[in-house]
Amino acid sequence: MERVRDLSELPKAHLHLHFTGSMRPGTLLELADKYGVRLPDALTEALVSGEPPSLRATDERGWFRFQRLYDAARSCLRSPEDIQRLVREAAEEDLKDGSRWLEIQVDPTSYAPRLGGLIPAMEVILDAVETAVRETGLGMRVLVAANRMKHPLDARTLARLAVRFADRGVVGFGLSNDERRGMARDFDRAFAIAREGGLLSAPHGGELAGPSSVRDCLDDLHADRIGHGVRAADDPRLLKRLADRQVTCEVCPASNVALGVYEKPEDVPLRTLFEAGVPLALGADDPLLFGSRLAAQYEIAREHHGFTDAELAELARQSIRASVAPEGVKAELLAGVDRWLTAPV
Repeated sequence: MERVRDLSELPKAHLHLHFTGSMRPGTLLELADKYGVRLPDALTEALVSGEPPSLRATDERGWFRFQRLYDAARSCLRSPEDIQRLVREAAEEDLKDGSRWLEIQVDPTSYAPRLGGLIPAMEVILDAVETAVRETGLGMRVLVAANRMKHPLDARTLARLAVRFADRGVVGFGLSNDERRGMARDFDRAFAIAREGGLLSAPHGGELAGPSSVRDCLDDLHADRIGHGVRAADDPRLLKRLADRQVTCEVCPASNVALGVYEKPEDVPLRTLFEAGVPLALGADDPLLFGSRLAAQYEIAREHHGFTDAELAELARQSIRASVAPEGVKAELLAGVDRWLTAPV
């Protein structure tokens, strides 16, 4: 039997982490107490017990319940100091899991009402990222994400905002929330604005909806990466297209199981995607609600899908290559992966 290495020491890039969902449970409890926010009982019980709440988002009622918990957590982020704390702690948690590069995804409209508007909110977020990079040493950039549940004109506003801050650390544009709602083509102009401004295209697709939602992201939004994308495994021709174009799928195994996309960790089609040649970047999605961070996703690949250390190292390489880290940083991280793999156990 092959001896295994510590996955928290494997250098990797983290490309699928949502802003509020990156929060530590203890931090949320403290902020809720500070602001007198009554969290939903299910969320409070989960935070206190350390067990993630029971979630299933494969129907609209379940997705609404998930969003209600998420919105309750987001309502506790009210000041620049709260944002600074969240970003610093997210960086610290990522470093503990071996992440050396983080691209965190945020919809600034969620925080704008309490931070003075969209532009001030974006400035607060980017200031927090700059401070966290300086204090922790983690490479970090930001993806601005529009919400499928809102009007496409709102997405265009966010795309212009993202381009405006491209020189401050915004590197990509995304589209989140339930892909069963809001057609990808409705957001094509927003993504064109982002692309014309030099930003990466990274919409969600192929999580709660099937392979067609992945195709729509490719055809209508010219995706460079797909958030989730796991349902592409249901369509061999789509798998080949992703592999041929080397479009990375940001796969979040724990999230997929927690939301009922798949029943068990071993049902997540990691092997199918990997062996088809589709680049993968494992992500934690929303560890606040799903209960596990980045290294745990690699543990799932090891324990439930039989990935060897050599294959896990390749997953880490794929995450690094798919990032927007400078080439020198990528080279350094890739060399670190090689050292991890060749070091004595």
